[in-house]
Amino acid sequence: MPVCDTCGNDYDRTIEVMKDGKSYTFDSFECAVHALAPTCAHCGCRVIGHGVEGEGDAIFCCEHCAQGAGQPS
Repeated sequence: MPVCDTCGNDYDRTIEVMKDGKSYTFDSFECAVHALAPTCAHCGCRVIGHGVEGEGDAIFCCEHCAQGAGQPS
């Protein structure tokens, strides 16, 4: 059976995700998010959805965190 790249679980209903030319195998969306979603540059939570892009490569979960990190509105 396929094995989840995040938790190592053997599972017969895995999902495969391609990112930047690399293939990943996960047993749940939770494991996929944990492995692949960026983290907020201010609070550290996983950014699921669009988020807010800051200067440079900074990504924030919301406008509040972007402002808290001193990013211009």
